Amino acid sequence: MAFISDALLRVKPSATIAATQKARELKAAGRDIISLSIGEPDFDTPDNIKRAAIAAIERGETKYTPVAGIQPLREAIAAKFKRENGLDYKPSQTIVGTGGKHILFNALLATVNPGDEVIIPAPYWVSYPDMVEIAGGTPVPVETRMAQGFKLQPEDLERAITPKTKWIILNSPSNPSGAAYSHDELKAVTDVLLRHPHVWVLTDDIYEHLTYGDFKFVTVAQVEPNLIDRTLTMNGVSKSYAMTGWRIGYAAGPDKLIKAMDLLQGQQTSGACSIAQWASVEALNGPQDFIPERRKIFEARRDLVVSMLGQAKYLKCPSPEGAFYVYPSLAEAIGRKAPNGKKIETDEDFVSALLELEGVAVVQGTAFGLGPNFRVSYATSTEVLEDACTKIQRFCASLD
Repeated sequence: MAFISDALLRVKPSATIAATQKARELKAAGRDIISLSIGEPDFDTPDNIKRAAIAAIERGETKYTPVAGIQPLREAIAAKFKRENGLDYKPSQTIVGTGGKHILFNALLATVNPGDEVIIPAPYWVSYPDMVEIAGGTPVPVETRMAQGFKLQPEDLERAITPKTKWIILNSPSNPSGAAYSHDELKAVTDVLLRHPHVWVLTDDIYEHLTYGDFKFVTVAQVEPNLIDRTLTMNGVSKSYAMTGWRIGYAAGPDKLIKAMDLLQGQQTSGACSIAQWASVEALNGPQDFIPERRKIFEARRDLVVSMLGQAKYLKCPSPEGAFYVYPSLAEAIGRKAPNGKKIETDEDFVSALLELEGVAVVQGTAFGLGPNFRVSYATSTEVLEDACTKIQRFCASLD
């Protein structure tokens, strides 16, 4: 009898975490390594949010909280959705989890049965398919195309839906591609979903505030209000407020889904960290003026990386609408030989040789379900990005 569960045997290690850990190990061994593999803002949590956490500690807010979150945070979440997205949710229709990943996991665990299918546009965040697998469902990747901005096309969605489809997961702006859906692009997708009332929508909006130029963020239930009764709108404080380590994600959705997630969480983790919840109240209710300032910095970094990688031999690097990633194609590098004698047959070969020869850590596209590409996180300083992109250019130029 196998000791490890069948569900866990279907799960792969997170490629982004593995790449980041490999970079850390090489650094510890004395190598000069630039890691562009982690999706984490390099900014610090704003001071007002830190002060709110300290004040919560001093008030003694250190006890267990309600499973679904403290009432002031649930009220702040409902107010945020109304203020920024035009969505009317009651505080009782919200839930707080230990990070956005926790929210997504619980939604799937609470609803997916063996045989249920979950549509996931590729490239996708590495954890989506594994979450579905652990829940007992079947991930159904639907490939997007670089020529169409890595966005799901309505006709491809229509073909993927079957009587077994339970959910579609939509992530905009996207990790790993940075692709974000305009109102019209999202409306074309929701028009398909209106024709299939058995399909629920799980929308991952964690990068909502990181969009560039004149792009205007919209979310599914905002674009098509008729889908609100089968949509879970997920968000969190990690990316917008530089609070990755505080581990607070949240969502709003129909009463029956929130109650099911609450029931599951009550037997799983119970409430999220009390201090982090009070900090998140301040994040959502407090000043938001630093967000456009940081967005402008990220946009300049995006433009720098797109320009430099676009000049690299054998690479094609589209300019994404949001998040802090680019997803260049290395199709023209396939079949060439690196200076260490290694033939580049896959995007994983490319990534491995780049790390070995130039000390730049990125993540292979096949980990995100679509290659040959690689993901670069530009959530680091301009100086580091210039150095890394120069090394990537040099590596590409060295391919035979």
